[in-house]
Amino acid sequence: MNYRFQNLLGAPYRGGNAVVVNNTLLISPVGNRVSVTDLIKSETITLPCQASTNLRRIAASPDGVFLLTVDENNRCLFINLPRRAVLHRLSFKHTVADAKFSPDGRFIAVAAGKLLQIWRSPGFRKEFFPFELIKTFADCNDKITCLDWSPNSDYVLVGSKDLTLRLFYLNKVKKQKNDRYNKPFIFLGHRDVIVGVFFGVDKKTNLVTKVYSLSRDGAIFSWGYSDNDDESKEMGGDFSEPDSPGTPEQKQGLDGEGVNEGNLKKRKGLDFKNDNLEEENGVSLHKMKWKLLKKDFFMQAPAKVAACDYHKGLDMVVVGFSNGVFALYQMPDFVCIHLLSISREKITTAVFNDRGNWLTFGCAKLGQLLVWEWKSESYILKQQGHYFDVNCIAYSQDSQLLATGADDNKIKVWTASSGFCFVTFSEHTNAVTALHFMASNHCLLSASLDGTVRAWDLFRYRNFRTFVTPTPKQFVSLASDQSGEVICAGTLDSFEIFVWSMKTGRLLDVLSGHEGPVHGLMFSPTNAILASSSWDKTVRLWDIFEGKGGVEKFDHTHDVLTLAYRPDGKQLACSTLEGQIHFWDPLEGSEMFTIEGRRDIAGGRLMTDRRSAANSTAGKCFTTLCYSADGSYILAGGSSKYICMYDVADQVLLRRFQITHNLSLDGVLDFLNSKNMTEAGPLDLIDDDNSDTEEGVDKQIRNRLAYDLPGSLPNHGRPVIRTKCLKIAPTGRSWAAATTEGVLLYSMDESFIFDPTDLDMDVTPEAVHAALKDNEPRRAIILSLRMNEDSLIKKCIVSVAPADIPAVASSVPSKYLQRLVEALAELLDKCPHLELILRWCQVLCESHGNSIQQNSRNLLPALKSLQKSITRLHQDLADTCSSNEYMLRYLCSTSNKK
Repeated sequence: MNYRFQNLLGAPYRGGNAVVVNNTLLISPVGNRVSVTDLIKSETITLPCQASTNLRRIAASPDGVFLLTVDENNRCLFINLPRRAVLHRLSFKHTVADAKFSPDGRFIAVAAGKLLQIWRSPGFRKEFFPFELIKTFADCNDKITCLDWSPNSDYVLVGSKDLTLRLFYLNKVKKQKNDRYNKPFIFLGHRDVIVGVFFGVDKKTNLVTKVYSLSRDGAIFSWGYSDNDDESKEMGGDFSEPDSPGTPEQKQGLDGEGVNEGNLKKRKGLDFKNDNLEEENGVSLHKMKWKLLKKDFFMQAPAKVAACDYHKGLDMVVVGFSNGVFALYQMPDFVCIHLLSISREKITTAVFNDRGNWLTFGCAKLGQLLVWEWKSESYILKQQGHYFDVNCIAYSQDSQLLATGADDNKIKVWTASSGFCFVTFSEHTNAVTALHFMASNHCLLSASLDGTVRAWDLFRYRNFRTFVTPTPKQFVSLASDQSGEVICAGTLDSFEIFVWSMKTGRLLDVLSGHEGPVHGLMFSPTNAILASSSWDKTVRLWDIFEGKGGVEKFDHTHDVLTLAYRPDGKQLACSTLEGQIHFWDPLEGSEMFTIEGRRDIAGGRLMTDRRSAANSTAGKCFTTLCYSADGSYILAGGSSKYICMYDVADQVLLRRFQITHNLSLDGVLDFLNSKNMTEAGPLDLIDDDNSDTEEGVDKQIRNRLAYDLPGSLPNHGRPVIRTKCLKIAPTGRSWAAATTEGVLLYSMDESFIFDPTDLDMDVTPEAVHAALKDNEPRRAIILSLRMNEDSLIKKCIVSVAPADIPAVASSVPSKYLQRLVEALAELLDKCPHLELILRWCQVLCESHGNSIQQNSRNLLPALKSLQKSITRLHQDLADTCSSNEYMLRYLCSTSNKK
């Protein structure tokens, strides 16, 4: 039962900035977690590490190895991205508006309030204080909003709320009177908050020639060197003319001789401990007289700039506006290449990839993440999560697909292995409350509060049948028998159960008897008995096909919230409002035992609670139940941060899963600070935020529109953590939970495989031959798969002794299965060692059966090739045996006589 967090579905993006590393890996924050999307393989994973609150900023190192995340509490995580592990933690004292790695990856610039801090990147070093603060600049008059590094990591350009730009030189110099090197160069002229600053680089020399700045009002300024003397030339020229006014005086060199600024030697690296002024190519940006070269406005419309990015190689600027429009401009002439509307909401992030051919946009309000190729004008990625909470989920019979329904009236179908949504159905006009996959895997049923039950075709992606009632009803539960001929749905308002025929769509029967909403509905896995649970404190059994109506009635002392059948149909579990799980024998009609779960699910105190979580009586009940595939344990969840796993036979708690540690949600903390509770109510409910929501990063909180509306949430729009639905995959290897954070996937299969050969720099054919010579077949075959050399792979397969095949096959990582299966298929056609290769195929299916089933779509071509080769060999052997039947009989009889 070693389930671990695997992925997060239903919420690809919720705010903050996105980054692209290695040209194809898109990293985006999702609440307090980080999602990594492979744009080539169309796969997404969510890192298991969590921040304390929602993430505000993320930054990636140039080589894509390290990731820096900063949350709303200004707590920083330093993550090893390939290993998915947190290396270091740090807390900043001021609000972090931006953070970036230097181009050489050695330093990190952090905009913390009014301060610009330069930290040394800790890397893999094991130190007591891994983060080392190198330098702090406190020259800004207001909070810093954005920053950028120069290509040589010598300068940092920042924009602040005081409408100015400042150019900071990072090397220390001797303090002298009127020394401009100790003071930042200030750019003036903007009339609104600056949202983006960038260094313009010359393509040939890779030296800084311009500075671009963008403000929220849509103004872009282009700054360049003055035309005096030789300063208009590219950086690197020799200044033979007299210095312009304001040039720093001559400094004393190390040997005491006077050295001119323009004749200083080229600096090889960044050294903050050097007290002598050193410059790049003999020219310092502080020596230049900057002036405004050009000024332009992107749009005359009232839309404001919300996000922007600059690609130094292409000299292009992409701008996202608050009205959902983005624009792509060619600099320095401000030529508009593209102007396109992608949504009606504000674009909160816009970023180039390394090559500059893909643009990534994110809309936090819609949970939308788009990757657009501007040359071909086509989408590379288009993912959007549910706008509101997910109400229900359903697994397909082969565990490959996962369907989700939410309060935004939409149904999304996801590929469980890749985490991608491939179809969205939006025909419902009200919240989707129940989902059910048919046994064929190609039909999905959904029930909604709009009074319809719809059937969806997953081949043609259409609604091919709609079940309705004579008068409008609100459906909250759904079930289908094993044959798929009968569809049943329970109502919220009339307390009835409606029965339809799947083939004809006609209403067959209406089951009456409940006196409360029918929130639980499920057919027995072994017979045609339908079980229903209601808030009228009863569970009823119905015989649909015999027409007998109600067969049995199980009374409870409290409202029954949900029910679940054990896979063998010999046990029925139902949860009640007082926090107990009752287990019934449906055949005998007797109660078997009860599990008391009030203390197990208790946890988390709401912001408005006057009592502690231990003394509170609200929400201590299970609203969703789900049996395991073998029926040995049961999962239970409700209005709590915990999901409980119970052993059915012993009635004991096996494990509690805490679905999140995000303090931005309500109900996560067990103990609140008593100082925050006043006579007027909690201090957290007092809105002391800046009313100007366009500046900085908005709080990543859903339902913000309901702040001042009648009947709005009592915690001022802060979501409460809870679990609305639980489903275990039919394979039993994973399960999903529909929570406030999204759909959480937990699996027993290790999705991340750490391969030690990835760290080996000597992966060569000689190393493979040496491993075979030393009788190390495991290492040899993994090295050959790493090299992807066909001849070496086949040689290693044939070299393994039959007795060692199980051990070697089980040690092969799952990511190499496709290449290994392809090699086995080719060997079957050419290799004479038929029994050896078939033994390999058998052992691979036994040891990697779960991985093959989970990734059957990716492995399908290789598996078909293997099946084709085995079928052809079988047919050849069958023909040979049939043609030589009598000869074989004679040979067998002869061998028996001897």
